[in-house]
Order: sequence, then C-alpha cells, then structure tokens
Amino acid sequence: MELVVESGVKKMEEGEATRRNQTLICAPIMADTVDQMLNLMQKAKTSGADLVEVRLDSLKSFNPQSNINTIIKQSPLPTLFTYRPTWEGGQYAGDEASRLDALRLAMKLGADYIDVELKAIDEFNTALHGNKSAKCKVIVSSHNYDNTPSSEELGNLVARIQASGADIVKFATTALDITDVARVFQITVHSQVSGVPIIAMVMGEKGLMSRILCPKFGGYLTFGTLEVGKVSAPGQPTIEDLLSIYNFRQLGPDTRIFGIIGKPVSHSKSPLLYNEAFRSVGFNGIYMPLLVDDVANFFRTYSSLDFAGFSCTIPHKEAIVDCCDEVNPTAKLIGAVNCVVRRPDGKLFGCNTDYVGAISAIEEALQGSQPIMSGSPLARKLFVVIGAGGAGKALAYGAKEKGARVVIANRTYERARELADVVGGQALSLDELSNFHPENDMILANTTSIGMQPKVDDTPISKEALRYYSLVFDAVYTPKITRLLREAQESGVKIVTGVEMFIGQAYEQYERFTGLPAPKELFKKIMAGY
Repeated sequence: MELVVESGVKKMEEGEATRRNQTLICAPIMADTVDQMLNLMQKAKTSGADLVEVRLDSLKSFNPQSNINTIIKQSPLPTLFTYRPTWEGGQYAGDEASRLDALRLAMKLGADYIDVELKAIDEFNTALHGNKSAKCKVIVSSHNYDNTPSSEELGNLVARIQASGADIVKFATTALDITDVARVFQITVHSQVSGVPIIAMVMGEKGLMSRILCPKFGGYLTFGTLEVGKVSAPGQPTIEDLLSIYNFRQLGPDTRIFGIIGKPVSHSKSPLLYNEAFRSVGFNGIYMPLLVDDVANFFRTYSSLDFAGFSCTIPHKEAIVDCCDEVNPTAKLIGAVNCVVRRPDGKLFGCNTDYVGAISAIEEALQGSQPIMSGSPLARKLFVVIGAGGAGKALAYGAKEKGARVVIANRTYERARELADVVGGQALSLDELSNFHPENDMILANTTSIGMQPKVDDTPISKEALRYYSLVFDAVYTPKITRLLREAQESGVKIVTGVEMFIGQAYEQYERFTGLPAPKELFKKIMAGY
C-alpha cells in the first residue's frame, strides 16, 4: 500500500512564531482526587495545552454532581470528560447506567466535550431524549488494543461513528508495524471531505508519528502528557516534547518529514538536533524517531515526496543499500548507508557520512596540540574495530583509507573475517580481543551497541587490555561516557565519544536534507549537554 499526500516545498519565514495549524493539544488528567486533578490542570495550562481530558474513571471516590461541577467551574482550560469502562481499556468497572448518567450530567453542567464509546452511543442517545447541549461536542470513540485494521475496515468504522451522530470522530488502533500508521493517515485525509472532525491515533512506539504529524494530515487534536510515562494510552508524547522538540504549532500540510530509522531508536538525540536546527533557520520540516522492523516495506509504504530524508542506524545500515535507487561510490564500497534522501523524482539516494564524522574526530584527538603533520596520524597505526555491521564497515574503510592497519573483532568470527578480507585486514572473535596486544599505542573503535542504555554496565573488552591502546573511541553516545570510555580514561588513554562522531556525521546529512549549510556551532551547543 502506498501513502501519497504530495506537497510542495516551502520555507517558513525566519523567526515566524505564529501558529500554522488548528490542531489542539489535549492533556489527559488522571488522579485520585479532584484537588489533584485541578493542580494538574494548572500545570497543563502552563505547559501549553489547549484543553484537558478529565478521566473520571481514575478518581478513587466520585460524587458526580459536586465533582463535575467543581471541575468545570475551576478548570483553567476547556474540558473533555471521559469515563472509560474496563471493557474499553479504562478503569471504571461499575454499572453502565450510572456511567452514562455522569457523562450526560457533564454535558448539562457545561462540559466542552464528552467522550462516549461507539459501543455505548446508542444507549446514551436513547436516554438523552434529544436534549443535547448546543455547547457540548460529543466525541464518539473506538479503541483497538490489538492491531490496526485494513483501510476498508477503518473506513467502515469511521462511517459507523459518523452515522451515530458524532460531532467528532475518534478512533485509536495499535501499531504492530510502523506502516500501519499510513492507513490511519489516509483515513484522516479522506475524512476531511465529510466535514466531520477526526481524532485518529495509533498507539505504541511504532505509532508515535500519528500523534506528532496529525496537524499535517488534518487531525482535530493530539494527546500530550504532563510527564514522561504518565500516559492514558501507550505511546503518548509529553506536551513539552510536542512543543519544544517537534515544533508542533509550526506543522502544516506542506511540512516535509525526516527521521531516523532504527531499532531501537527512542534513545536517539537526532530529533533534538535537527528540529532545533530547522527551527533556527525557519526550515519547514520535522524530524522524528522511526521504529522500523522492515526497511523495504517502510520505503514502499511511505513513498511520497513528503517523506523527504532519513538517517539510518542499527540494525538497518546494510539492508538500506538495496532499498536505494542510487548509492554513492563510498557507501557502495563500505556496503552501508546511514543517510537517504528522496529526490524530486521520488528516487532514493543513499550515502554514508559515518566514517567522515568518526575518523575526523579520532584524527583530531590524536593530533591534539601537536604541529600539523603531513598525512594522517592514523597512518601505520594498528586500528581495531569492534563490530562488523554498518558502522564497523564505515570505520574500517575510513581507517584503511588513512593508511592504518585494520583488525576486525566481532562476536561472530565469520562476519569479522568477511569484512577483514574486504579491507585487507586481520579478523578476531570478540572473545579473543582482551588477549590481543601485539604492540602498544593501538587504536580501539567500538561500533556496536555494547554499553548503550539501558545496559550501561556492559563493555566489549577488559580494562586490563586497554593499556595497550593510545586512543579509544565509542560510537555509543547514550550515555556519553560509556563504561568502555570511563575505564579507558582511568587507564590514562585518550578517548573520543560517540557525540563527536554524531555531530560530525550530522553536518553532511543536514546539508543534504535542507540544501542549507550546517549550523555547526549550534550543533555543538545543542549536544554540549550530552
């Protein structure tokens, strides 16, 4: 299936701060008491929310008349009342008549919105006897915690919700794959024709872009939480992230989509870096984490020009080579791509910026304050690369190009041997590495995810073996100082962090994505805190 929502490229005026879309940010409010809810509502207003969703099912004790009245009168923001039963993923386990009575009461007392489940709307409407408030909009909702149905099934679902008399259609599905989101985008776009507003979310980490991109595709609102992890449904971002990282208010139909493709990917600092850079020059783009299982399927599904460029990380750098229509010679030689750009004709161009960023950072550290020599300080050095994946290939190639003697250490010896044969080097299994020290002043470069959050106590080599190296580099940058780098420092060895490689490889990617010069000082400033 192909998602086609073509749009032109447009830059925002520099410094433009006006809101470019009408999509609302709704803060779910879940608490034990009404007083706690009112405190959270004040926080929601301060955070930048447009309205609050009052989850009545979260209250430990509930007096409908007094509690709803207090909430409506004291809320600093418009209110959406939800009283979610257990059979639709909520906490309310009481009788249905009392639940629907409370929602009707909220409508009568002045709620701006109420949420009624599709399964309950007929009963709700019957008891209403046509006495619907003119002020209160009824959201009719459906939640699927198992999967995302086909486009046809989603279309039928929306039609049923519309036929129920809904003022606003809402459905939430679950992403088993990131390509599920494409069907929801299609339905959102097509629903604009009917004139009935739609809230369409895909739950889970693989559905994150449905929550961030709804202004682009015409969604009525998205949900943003006050704190990380305090969610009312899986995959909700924080209000702070929506506004500060993803520039939510600036998104529009012509916003170009960029992102980092990986698995895992939630740790990536790339969205912080690129979105801040986009905002600084008024470039109309958004950059997101994209949790992808199958890269070929991803590119087949998201094939429109709107999906304009991608960074690629573990474990997809090699598989992406075959997805590109053209790969630059260096990336082809390395056999790994970490940057993909969609050209105006829709063709995918792949290149590799990893090796430039890492090798430059290592050379600078080796050079230090020494007078600049002709040739590379890596020349004739023994350069040990841990890992034979995409980043490992890039560094092995880069070191070889600079005149180093390359050794590949990998968990699987056969993969190490394959890469070593290509670059004319030596191969080791990772188990052999701690006892490998044919000479002093070697260079060590870890290109695997060993030591990355959350497994911060892992390291690929014993501390005792580090004394044979003059410099240790680690591509992992979460945390910035990994156990490997900490033990190298304690052993008196120079270190280069993954942050330095990350910034170096991002320069070229940014320029390829935007056609603008990379704001190098801004990149360094953003990453200084990591």
